[in-house]
Amino acid sequence: MKIAVIGTGYVGLVTGTCFAEMGHEVTCVDIDQRKIENLKQGVLPIYEPGLDEMVAENVREGRLHFTTSLQEAARSANVFFIAVGTPPGEDGSADLQYVLAVARELGQYMTADYNVVVDKSTVPVGTADKVRATVQQALEQRGAKLSFDVVSNPEFLKEGAAIDDFMRPDRVVIGTDTERATKVMHDLYAPFMRNHEVIITMGVREAEMTKYTANAMLATKISFMNEIAALCERLDVDVEQVRLGIGSDQRIGYHFIYPGCGYGGSCFPKDVKALLRMAQESGLDAWVLDAVERRNDNQKLRLAEKIFAHFGSDLSGKTFALWGLAFKPGTDDMREAPSLVLIEQLIAAGATIHAHDPVAIETATREMKQGWIDDGRVRFFEHQYDALHGADAMVLVTEWKPFRNPDFPRIKQALKQQVIIDGRNQYDPAQMQELGFDYFGIGRGLVGG
Repeated sequence: MKIAVIGTGYVGLVTGTCFAEMGHEVTCVDIDQRKIENLKQGVLPIYEPGLDEMVAENVREGRLHFTTSLQEAARSANVFFIAVGTPPGEDGSADLQYVLAVARELGQYMTADYNVVVDKSTVPVGTADKVRATVQQALEQRGAKLSFDVVSNPEFLKEGAAIDDFMRPDRVVIGTDTERATKVMHDLYAPFMRNHEVIITMGVREAEMTKYTANAMLATKISFMNEIAALCERLDVDVEQVRLGIGSDQRIGYHFIYPGCGYGGSCFPKDVKALLRMAQESGLDAWVLDAVERRNDNQKLRLAEKIFAHFGSDLSGKTFALWGLAFKPGTDDMREAPSLVLIEQLIAAGATIHAHDPVAIETATREMKQGWIDDGRVRFFEHQYDALHGADAMVLVTEWKPFRNPDFPRIKQALKQQVIIDGRNQYDPAQMQELGFDYFGIGRGLVGG
C-alpha cells in the first residue's frame, strides 16, 4: 500500500518507519522544514533504540520518504495516518486544531477514488466525526466527489520499546463503521500478525475511548501504589515486600505497581486530564481520575520533601547529584518529567544540581531555564560518576540500567556526605546501611527513611 503519515513526532515517525519496514511505501509529512531536512540526512528528532538504523535502511531502499508537502504525498497515497500533536489546553481538554487542520488539507488534496483517513493521534471521543465533517467540507468546496472513511487506530507504544511494540503488537485496535475500511486496515496490519491474530475491531467512538482508558488505568495503578507507599512509610512497612506479595496475584500482576517519584511523559498526564475534562463536560464527577492526578502531582514532590527533612529547608551551599533526567529509561523525553519538578524545588531552596542522563542531556538543556545553566546552578555531566564529585547526596530519579548495580564504594568516595535518595527503590536498604549510607527510598518504612 501507499501510505502518508502526517506528523513526524514520536508516534508518526515510528508508525511510518515500521510500515515501511514491512514493505509499504510510506511518505512522512511535517510542516517543520528543518526537521524534514534532518530526517533526510538521517538525523532524528527523537531518541528511540534502533529507530535511526531502521529509518536509514528504509530510506536507502526507497520505501520511506520525507516531505513538507501533504499535497505531494496525497498524489499517490490513499491511506492517511494523522499523527500530529493534541496538546492539552488550559482546561485540560485535548487541542484538536492540528488534527482538524490536517483533515482540512486532506480534503483539499486527496486524489484517490477511495481513501482511508486514520486518527492515530490520541483524540477525545467524537473526534472522528469532526474529522469526517472537515474532510467532507473541503471536498465539497473543491467540487471533488471522492469516497473516504475515517478510522480510529490508537497507538499503544512504550517509549524505549516502541519498535518492538509496533512490530509485535499485543493488540491492534481498529475503530471503524464500514466493512471496506475494516478490510483495508486488516490488510495493512496483516504482516504484523504472522503468528496470531491480534486485531480487535470495534466502533470508532469505542476505539477513541479505549486509548484514554488504557492510559488512565495504568496511571491509576501507579498512583494507587504510590499512595500505598506513603501509608507504608507511616506504618513502618516496607512497600517492596507488599509489592511482591500483591503482584503474585495474577489478577493484579507486577506491571505498573512500582512505587516511585511519579509518572510523566507525553501520555499519562495529558490523557488523564483529557478524561477528566470529558467527564466534566458530560456532567460526571470523576473522583477516581481526579485522585490519580492529585496523587501524582504530590508524588513529584516526595524526593524534595525527603531532602528537606534530612538537610533542612535552606540548601544554600549544598550540591545534589541527579542520576536520570528523562521521565523514564529508554527515551530522551523530558515532558512532565519528575526531575524537572525536583530541580526547580532544590534550586529555589538554594541548591546546586549536578545532573547526568545517558541520552537526555541535550533535551534537558532545552527544557531547563537558561539562567540556571548560565549561572552554574545546573551542570550536566556525560559520565554518571563525574556528577557525584563534591555532591552532598546522590538522587536516583530515572532507573536506567547502568544505575541498577553501580560501584557503591566509588559513590561513597565521591560524595561529601554518604546520602542516597532512591526515587525508584532500586537499592536494598539493608545493604545501603551496611555500606554506611544514609538511605531514603519510597515507602520503605523506617528502615529506608
